[in-house]
Amino acid sequence: MVATKTNEQPGTRAQVRHARFSASKAREVLDLIRGLPVGEAADVLQFTERGASVAIAKVLAAAVANAEHNDELDGDTLYVSACYADEGPTLKRWRPRARGRATRIRKRTCHVTIIVSPMPPEMAAKLEARQASGATPTTRRSRRAQESRRARVARSRGEAAAAEAEDEEIEEPEVDAPEEEQAEPTTDEVTADEAVEADEPESHEEDVTTDERGSGNAEGGDAEGGASSEAQDEPSTSPEVK
Repeated sequence: MVATKTNEQPGTRAQVRHARFSASKAREVLDLIRGLPVGEAADVLQFTERGASVAIAKVLAAAVANAEHNDELDGDTLYVSACYADEGPTLKRWRPRARGRATRIRKRTCHVTIIVSPMPPEMAAKLEARQASGATPTTRRSRRAQESRRARVARSRGEAAAAEAEDEEIEEPEVDAPEEEQAEPTTDEVTADEAVEADEPESHEEDVTTDERGSGNAEGGDAEGGASSEAQDEPSTSPEVK
């Protein structure tokens, strides 16, 4: 079996020559769009974070324009049948180094070629069915992500419910002790108000005793004073001694 040469492949092509990036970097981007419909390939190139994707997107748009204007093909029915990058001439530059030496700098170039062709009937049928259902690669990925997230949430909720049920089984209901069996507060637990109330009667008794003592002293003093005054008023009956 003899393989078809790249310059003999059927389809409409577009090429950029002497692109200022290496062929290896261009091939990494071309591998992403090979075999995809033109619309999906353009979307992939738009969101590819590679410097070569900008130039390759322009080549793809040029290939679609050539097919529409030169071959009178519908751009929506095209796909990337072939894409490749060949090495171009290398530019030599020099960088000074230590001890008067110099290092060579190689600036690589490449030639990028993209070929677009009408889609086969099987691919066209799949694309029509996908468009009718409104499903795209992005929506399919998002749906899978949503389904996986729902499954994770349901699994976590089930585990949480099982853990709560186990905790309820382990915990025993608390029974309040009757009021009669409640222990009386100890001396350490006596509050400040109770202490004040307990001290009040003692202070009252002390005040009463002091008052009684004061009144008793006053009465005693009056009695002594009365007796002394009466003794002075009465004439002395004792005989006078000369």
